Amino acid sequence: MDIALICNDSALSSTAKKLREKWGFVNHQSDDFRLHLLPEHLALEQLDDPQQGLVFVDFVSGATAHRRKFGGGKGQAIAKAVGLKPGVQIDVIDATAGLGRDAFVLASLGCNVTLVERSPVAAALLDDGLQRAYMNLEIGEWMQQRMQLHFGSSVDFLKNNQTDVVYLDPMFPHKKKSALVKKEMRVFQGVVGADLDADDLLDAALESARYRVVVKRPDYAPFLNDKKPSMSIKTKKNRFDVYVKKAIPTNSE
Repeated sequence: MDIALICNDSALSSTAKKLREKWGFVNHQSDDFRLHLLPEHLALEQLDDPQQGLVFVDFVSGATAHRRKFGGGKGQAIAKAVGLKPGVQIDVIDATAGLGRDAFVLASLGCNVTLVERSPVAAALLDDGLQRAYMNLEIGEWMQQRMQLHFGSSVDFLKNNQTDVVYLDPMFPHKKKSALVKKEMRVFQGVVGADLDADDLLDAALESARYRVVVKRPDYAPFLNDKKPSMSIKTKKNRFDVYVKKAIPTNSE
């Protein structure tokens, strides 16, 4: 799918050219989706449904900032699933990075997170959000230390890299998408597509992880690759299936 990158600001034209060259975007109109390079951010638009609004990555403000400040800290289900312990540094590979929200939560709780994304559109949006966050006075310093992006195949990356925990949140078809999927995620899923190789990803994740693999699933979804987890941590609409390989060491070990 050719994705057009539109830029109507002459001051940003050289940046737009670099982005097209880096990610393979085109400068002519594409059918279903297009990207806009704006002074504020890079944003994705679904052309056949403009009411959906623009999708962009923002780690600094809005809902993401609110969750960082008021989201429950290490008492959150995702923190329990990953196995966070006081004083223990955990390295995480988020092999299905998407819009980076769960990765940001983990990084804000002290994890070092490598975000792996194979979609050039998703990776470009993530990179744009990360670069702006790196320059932010409040969160920039720890963001640079704890969140890094890798563009490419997650399976290949996992086969060549070991980490403490692998986090997976593969795209899953929803029963009632209007009720369960936020508008921006519908746009995002439309351009990125389903993770048809998610079952293979679990095997690669289990090889890569030293301690555990965490898989986020809708509450009604089957276990990934029909593999029963060691435990599941349930939230209102989702659950975290946790595959434990061995205990995460405490600070004294």
